[in-house]
Amino acid sequence: MDTEGFEELLQQAQQLAAETEGISELPHVERNLQEIQQLGERLRSRTLTRTSQETADVKASILLGSRGLDISHISQRLESLSAATTFEPLEPVKDTDIQGFLKNERDNALLSAIEESRKRTFAMAEEYHRESMLVEWEQVKEKILHTLLASGEDALDFTQESEPSYVSEAGPPGRSSLDSIEVAYARQIYVYNEKIVNGHLPPSLVDLLATAAEQMDDKNVTELWEMVKRMTDVQLVPATDTLKSRTSMELQLAFTRQALSFLEQSYKNFAMVTVFGNLQQAQLGGVPGTYQLVRSFLNIKLPTPAHGLQEDEIDGHPVWALIYYCMRCGDLIAAMQVVNQAQHHLGEFKNWFQEYFQSDYRRLSPSTENKVRLHYRRALRGNTDPYKRAVYCILGRCDIADNHSEVADKTEDYLWLKLNQVCFEEDSSSSPQDRLTLPQLQKQLLEDYGEAHFAATQHPFLYFQVLFLTAQFEAAIAFLFRMERLRCHALHVALVLYEMKLLLKSSGHTAQLLSQEAGDPPFIRRLNFIRLLMLYTRKFEPTDPREALQYFYFLRKEEDSQGENVFLRCVSELVIESREFDMLLGRLERDGSRKPGVIDKFAGDTKSIISNVASVAESKGLFEEAVKLYDLAKNSDKVLELMNRLLCPVVSQVNAPQSNKERLRNMALSIAERYRSQGISVEKSIDSTFYLLLDLITFFDEYHAGNVDRAFDIINRLKIVPLTQENVKERVAAFKSFSEEIRHNLSEVLLTTMNILFAQYKRLKSTNTSTPARQQHALEDRGSQLRTQARALITFAGMIPYRTSGDTNARLVQMEVLMN
Repeated sequence: MDTEGFEELLQQAQQLAAETEGISELPHVERNLQEIQQLGERLRSRTLTRTSQETADVKASILLGSRGLDISHISQRLESLSAATTFEPLEPVKDTDIQGFLKNERDNALLSAIEESRKRTFAMAEEYHRESMLVEWEQVKEKILHTLLASGEDALDFTQESEPSYVSEAGPPGRSSLDSIEVAYARQIYVYNEKIVNGHLPPSLVDLLATAAEQMDDKNVTELWEMVKRMTDVQLVPATDTLKSRTSMELQLAFTRQALSFLEQSYKNFAMVTVFGNLQQAQLGGVPGTYQLVRSFLNIKLPTPAHGLQEDEIDGHPVWALIYYCMRCGDLIAAMQVVNQAQHHLGEFKNWFQEYFQSDYRRLSPSTENKVRLHYRRALRGNTDPYKRAVYCILGRCDIADNHSEVADKTEDYLWLKLNQVCFEEDSSSSPQDRLTLPQLQKQLLEDYGEAHFAATQHPFLYFQVLFLTAQFEAAIAFLFRMERLRCHALHVALVLYEMKLLLKSSGHTAQLLSQEAGDPPFIRRLNFIRLLMLYTRKFEPTDPREALQYFYFLRKEEDSQGENVFLRCVSELVIESREFDMLLGRLERDGSRKPGVIDKFAGDTKSIISNVASVAESKGLFEEAVKLYDLAKNSDKVLELMNRLLCPVVSQVNAPQSNKERLRNMALSIAERYRSQGISVEKSIDSTFYLLLDLITFFDEYHAGNVDRAFDIINRLKIVPLTQENVKERVAAFKSFSEEIRHNLSEVLLTTMNILFAQYKRLKSTNTSTPARQQHALEDRGSQLRTQARALITFAGMIPYRTSGDTNARLVQMEVLMN
């Protein structure tokens, strides 16, 4: 059976093959089994792809059609949309189509106007952004520059040093960052400002600070303030600005005289200490006075016998040494006494010295001065007596290249000698080697010699003295300020000069601590006083804001590059950084009255200051602080405007103890209660938004607490969302008047309201099973009402012109479907 079946099948196959070969229209195809299988799989995949795409389209049509959407209409609209990203001109039409041509021209004109407006808008936005960035960069740059304490190349010295620990210096919270010296200075600054604020005659600031220095038990500091007192005790020259006053010949001459007076008094004190410390060797006796003091001092100072000195002597001491040291102690009467006793040895020198003694400014007449110089060049330049050469060089102001190192072996002696040789008058007859001006001396000490020559880091007070006595106040202060332990002294010296209008300030507040400006004489340096003061106060601003405010008061007449008062700007930054709002600016009492702060002492219009601080706080994103400050400044509109911004993100949050929401809620409630009790008026739109946010907070709090019915009653009375189809259009129209803070929370309001309806619906269903038949009808009516309310919410969500967050619509539809 099987064999016959196979044979029959074979015959049929052969017959079929023969018939196929006989048909010439069809090509002969030879494929093996594997090729046939691959071709079949390919055909199958094509069929499945086409079928799955059609199936997906059918499913999409069913889903969207069930929601009332026409998919064919949507497809047509999508195909008609243009993918062009910019406004492009329309294609030209035929010349004979006049109507089309005019319409095309009109449309092109509109499109070109829109495109031009768009470009102009973007250009303006970029320009505003650029200007804002530049202003912000200027502020940041100023802060960066303030952190660099040194000037010039020293500011960028990156040598490895042990850096101070600012954490350890700050100390525990509440402890002062001021040391005992800074506290002593701060007390005197407080006394000085109190007099000014109360309208009294201001006391001498230099006397107050010198008194504080005497209590520091530091000889160097005491001498520093004695020098400052002496150098500032000058008759100021009337001038329109400080530069003209400082560069006037009268003031420079006065500074030189005061510097010589200080050096002479210091040397006289040194001589007295030396003599009284060696009484046996000094052999002090005779009539008390400078002459006897110098005689005794020479018993110690000069070796016996003294080599190189001339043999002329009085009371066993060289004449020229006696004259020199009497002049060095500043007593020309004693020096004249020596000259009179030795006049038979001195020749014409007696007349020259008598003229020098009787002159107002220790200056010989030009003719006498030329005689002295001529005599010096001819007879004394090679003299072996250093004291005689020094005395002649002082009288004739000649041979300025000779440092007289045999006599002037100390820096103070060298400085005294050079200051005596300084010329102020224009004298064309003087040769360059016989003329030394004050600017030349200043340049020599500051630039030619500099810090390295005087070993300034090891002897900072000495180098400060060298610069200060040559009227280089700004360079002296800048140098001393770079020393951490001496910074407080430098700052208070600057305050004295600033109050006396003797300080040359930088015109730009971003300048280095010490700088030169175009247009100034080459020897002039300027000090960035504002930067100096702010660098000093930065250390104790967080811990001692009261003291910092006292120092900032010195800047009350200064303005920055933006035209803003520097004092107000510093107060703003101080308040924000220290967060001592109540202490500095005052605080509101429960009855709405303001308790004064420290700032009330320094300014009459505190409201503008507080408003300025509030504006800065707002710009930095410190909205809670800004609210308190605006409230303090009685700016109720800004208070509620910022409160709305603060409440907006926390309206729908769960109210937990010590959370942001609880703090802000309590803050808002206290403001609302006070404003209502005192009848404070606020702009209507801001006011309504504020109280509506408070009501929404109450709504969400009731919902999170599980009081569903109470929450539903609140949202029903607020009339934000519709609960009937008749009210949908009315609520959509009212939605347009809502502020952004209310709109931001609309998604959560819709979802929470739908959750409440769904919870009520589930509760209704759970009670439906155990309800008697006669009440079934009422329950069905209630269920129908809940579904109607849910449908109204979905309709409202679809009609409002606002993009709700996330999957709000999907969740609303899902819960509405569950209710059906």
